[in-house]
Amino acid sequence: MTRQLHLGAFVQATGHHVSAWLDPNTEANAGHDLDHYKHLARIAEAAKFDLMFVADSPGGYADFTDESAFRQNAKAAHFEPVTLWAALAQVTSHLGFVATSTTTYEDPYTTARKFASLDWVSGGRAGWNVVTTGADVSANFGFQAHPAHATRYARAEEFIDVVRGLWDSYEDDAFVRDRANATYLDTSKFHVLGHVGQHFSVRGPLNIGRPPQGYPVIVQAGASEPGRELAARTAEVIFTANLNIEDAQAFYADVKARLPRYGRRPDQLLVMPGIFPVIGGTEAEARARYEALQALVTPEVAWSILRRHYAGVDLSGYSLDDIAPPLPTDTNLNKSRLKLVSDFVERRRPTLRELYREVATARGHFTTVGTPEQIADTVERWFKEGAADGFNIMPPTLPRGLEVFASEVVPILQRRGLFRTDYAGATLRDNLGLERPAHPAVRGDAAITVAAE
Repeated sequence: MTRQLHLGAFVQATGHHVSAWLDPNTEANAGHDLDHYKHLARIAEAAKFDLMFVADSPGGYADFTDESAFRQNAKAAHFEPVTLWAALAQVTSHLGFVATSTTTYEDPYTTARKFASLDWVSGGRAGWNVVTTGADVSANFGFQAHPAHATRYARAEEFIDVVRGLWDSYEDDAFVRDRANATYLDTSKFHVLGHVGQHFSVRGPLNIGRPPQGYPVIVQAGASEPGRELAARTAEVIFTANLNIEDAQAFYADVKARLPRYGRRPDQLLVMPGIFPVIGGTEAEARARYEALQALVTPEVAWSILRRHYAGVDLSGYSLDDIAPPLPTDTNLNKSRLKLVSDFVERRRPTLRELYREVATARGHFTTVGTPEQIADTVERWFKEGAADGFNIMPPTLPRGLEVFASEVVPILQRRGLFRTDYAGATLRDNLGLERPAHPAVRGDAAITVAAE
């Protein structure tokens, strides 16, 4: 079969631009409006998108010491994603739903249970975006401090293994529900995990059957060295951020090259960079649209963006027209995003104004401005030149940004034979072209689970 790209609708309530909610064409209360998200899901499914995704954090985004910026922060109000996706699964039939859940501040048993439930509720369309959480939200969970980066990734490795082991608590046909013989469960197909490790002690079993997909699709977004290694071992999709095609190609080649050491093929891990498309009927119209969005950024928000990237650096003596100083060299927060922005500062030597404008659009993801044909050209080039297997589309504003991409860019990609005209199957795995994992008992892998006592 001819290789085709995959598309995700990466949605934030009013859009990805930091000041999208100030655009009069957006709905200011979208973060609390289920009908708004239903509309977005229907647009994405009609356009045959593989999945819908929303980023999430287990704590607030705002720095409460920066009151003026917090007052303008639309991300302070949005739904918990698994709850939202369970609702949207009822108004769609093929669209996949990927929810973020942290391995640092959550528990593997409850994580396994809620994603298995979402997979059943959606008919096999769930995905888990595994994050170690860069933001320090330790005060929300009784932690004394935010765990170190290395500790977070070591915990994540074990966390994922425990969750997958819990999803295998029952073989696919364990629930016989035989009324004639009063037998609900074939206990020979029931397995107790019995996990005891460095970070977790989890006996099991899970109290829900094996998910329809075997495992919900596992997605990962870290691009640091441990993040790439974790993805190579466990992930099936990577949501990544790159500012140019050269960096995207290098990342793509690197993660694909790591797969053989884990006995995996290149097609078992899909790389989907984020792309922020500003679309106009002409190039000039698209550029005007871009500038109109940037004009919505207030000085308070501009400086709050810069202060987040320059944590610990005194910027009080700078103006927005000064050359951006080098960024801090290390962090215990989001290392991959720090490196991405740091590389941009080193390569481009932007002013602080140019830097915040770059980050205000898509937080380090690729921004492209042009006509539908030009946007399609960019997508095609990245796809064909070893930079991506698909894309997470990040509309600047919603619902308009998704509507325009779906109605004007997707048909061009379809005409070029780059994107499907209908879904391949009923599950998210079907549509991503990913294999359904067999139960360890079927594979003969007795090390994964322990037989029931």
